[in-house]
Amino acid sequence: MSKIHVYFMPGLAASSSIFERIKLPEDQFETHLLEWFIPEKNQSLTSYAEKMAQNIQHENCILIGVSFGGVLVQEMKQFVNPKKVVIISSVKSNVEFPKRFKIAKTTKAYKLMPTKLFENIELLTKFSFGSSIVKQRLALYEKFLAVRDKRYLDWAIEQIINWERTEIDNEIIHIHGDADEVFPPKYIKDFIPVKNGTHIMILSKYKWLNENLPKILLGD
Repeated sequence: MSKIHVYFMPGLAASSSIFERIKLPEDQFETHLLEWFIPEKNQSLTSYAEKMAQNIQHENCILIGVSFGGVLVQEMKQFVNPKKVVIISSVKSNVEFPKRFKIAKTTKAYKLMPTKLFENIELLTKFSFGSSIVKQRLALYEKFLAVRDKRYLDWAIEQIINWERTEIDNEIIHIHGDADEVFPPKYIKDFIPVKNGTHIMILSKYKWLNENLPKILLGD
């Protein structure tokens, strides 16, 4: 049996190193890691997704995206025709956004966000991974948050706040922690719950993912 090719897309500002603890059976899967690139000026999310899709080299593959990476792989779907799309700690449409995202869009408060301050790794970590970050682990998380270019951060924040998708694609497989503070589960429907999973569960719940992801990916 030929292997299933699985492409992983990290979350906002994160490098693919966030997936280093995720191990899929090598006799069944071959994994590929995608990385953020700096967007062109005024580049749309659709255009960015189309360009990212050029990195997909295999037919009938599986796309897995975390957080904002989960938003991106949903946009990539139209250019790739994947076998499955799996999102982790993410949302399936802007309907699942928490209220603060909707307020930020209405008031355009995100435009006032001083992204240059994200050179402070503690601020960037809390923004990307959630506020329940333990200070002692900041050095560890600094390794994962490699994309600190102001052009990218300004673009990424604007794209997620203004994501226009209102219809949920029922083909999307959604894995979500029941303690996710960035995208609270009370706003989200139809997901596979992970007990005590926070927004950073790609790191903290890797054992659950390693045990359950293969079954999810192989399921009908």
